[in-house]
Amino acid sequence: MSQQLPDIDLYQKVVHEQDAQALRHLYQKYEKLIYSFSYKMTQDQEVAEEAIQEVFLKLWKKHAPYDESKGKFSSWLLTMTRNTCLDALRKRNRHETVEYIEKDTLRVTEETPADILEWKEKGSAIQECISALKDEQQNIVQLFYFHGYTQQAISKETDTPLGTIKGRIRLALKHLKACLKGKGGDEE
Repeated sequence: MSQQLPDIDLYQKVVHEQDAQALRHLYQKYEKLIYSFSYKMTQDQEVAEEAIQEVFLKLWKKHAPYDESKGKFSSWLLTMTRNTCLDALRKRNRHETVEYIEKDTLRVTEETPADILEWKEKGSAIQECISALKDEQQNIVQLFYFHGYTQQAISKETDTPLGTIKGRIRLALKHLKACLKGKGGDEE
């Protein structure tokens, strides 16, 4: 029954009622996305698996409040996943740059052909929208989201003021959101 509920309702059941079934439904819906994203960032299966557990543990223990007015649930989960991966990499003293891996090279166990097709379509749309950005925005998006750089590190690396980096990221995300919406993507 709770599987039919929107993500926000499932989230509320987890946080306010400690509803394990609601957590299970969220886990089943997002585990592949979180694993793929984590693996893409870290290139480490163990870290990616730990990230899934850490994200859902934070959710269960109410260590990660979600505010619906600030964005989609799935985007919030990916932000939390990104931060969890960066923390894990720091803990393991892995300071080398995380290389970007094309989605086509990722292998997640038990993916159905429909999952693979959906990922390829989304990946293609995202890459197409990123390619439509100005060069400096493309570079910053790649460094920030796919290489795990902080805004401060990008500022230092590109010799660009931090405020400019933050503005370019915001503008790039605005353009990406509009582009993906025009392609019918980013829907829940």
